[in-house]
Amino acid sequence: MENVYILQPVLAENSDILHDEAVALIESAGAAYAGTMYAKIREINPATFIGEGKLAELNERLRDLDVTVLFNGELSPSQTVNLSEGLDGKKVIDRTTLILDIFAMRAESSEGKLQVELAQLRYLYPRLKGKGSALSRLGGGIGTRGPGETQLETDRRHIRSRIRALEERLEKTEQRRDLQTKRRQKDGVRTIALVGYTNTGKSTLLNALTGADVLVKDALFATLDPTSRRLEIEGMEFLLVDTVGFLQDLPHHLIEAFRSTLESALHCDLALIVCDASGAYETQYETTMQTLKDLGFSSPYLLVMNKCDKIPSRAGLPQGAVCISAKTGAGLEELKNRIFEMLRERFVRTELFVPYAQSARYGALRALLSEREVEYTDDGMRVQAVIPVEHAEKFRAFLKSENNEK
Repeated sequence: MENVYILQPVLAENSDILHDEAVALIESAGAAYAGTMYAKIREINPATFIGEGKLAELNERLRDLDVTVLFNGELSPSQTVNLSEGLDGKKVIDRTTLILDIFAMRAESSEGKLQVELAQLRYLYPRLKGKGSALSRLGGGIGTRGPGETQLETDRRHIRSRIRALEERLEKTEQRRDLQTKRRQKDGVRTIALVGYTNTGKSTLLNALTGADVLVKDALFATLDPTSRRLEIEGMEFLLVDTVGFLQDLPHHLIEAFRSTLESALHCDLALIVCDASGAYETQYETTMQTLKDLGFSSPYLLVMNKCDKIPSRAGLPQGAVCISAKTGAGLEELKNRIFEMLRERFVRTELFVPYAQSARYGALRALLSEREVEYTDDGMRVQAVIPVEHAEKFRAFLKSENNEK
């Protein structure tokens, strides 16, 4: 197992949170956390970021250790090379490289793999300049999954060509998804997106609400590819979509790389912003909302505080939030009620009368509504129904008032 030592620059108040996330990222990548050196940064050194004194101190600490050094931030190509040389050739990676490595492990769909490879090549391409000796030292392990060494060692022209090919393939995939989204909207399928920080229990909630068996794992970015399942509330069907989780200081170009998989969240009828009530939920909420804002999100949303079974008191939690435990099932009925209340205006509750002579006509439209109760009389069927507003006009002939006038 690869051992990873963290170099944590101290630039802001959130350094401790970023450090805890880095440890979780290391473990999610299948490596072992080997220790940390904090470096207060008063002025960024353009060559090594941390300055010669801190670099010498770190090199002394790691002199006899076989570790990979994780700089918990983003490095320029030259800074990566200079740090490696200052640490006697030890492999140096930054936060983005580690996240990309986890993405490469998690991607299962063909589109997810394409997106990961494209994001890696776009990120690594400028780092090929003058990096020949550093590349030869990469070996295996973290930072080499996905396209891998062989592609990094090919000429830059081939990599440019590969990037263009990936962009074209993903563009076609996005066009297909756009058609599917428009078809769902035309058919009146309501989409609810599970959005939020990684590892807040979104997949567990998807399983709890729909009875699905989506992978649930206590690891960051356990779910990379979007997963959709049918959810029924009050007789109405919704499409519940689990999306890739966010993370504090997740580089914007990585978010853009997975923009297509987040389309379900951007164009949903309702977003469930899932936070971990037992963790730093304020940071989780702020990070999620800022990321969504950057992507142009404007849909209505409901704040869901998960893992409430792990806290002694709910005092202090955000007002208006729904407190649940996806693991135990507590609060799920309240959540369903709140979801339906927020989407109520999109539906019409009414009573229909269907003469037996018009059964075939009604049967052709039946899939567009939800029958809550059906009573058979001598003349026809009385149906208590819930109808999406965009389909209500199609049932006008069956409304009781319309039948009475005839």
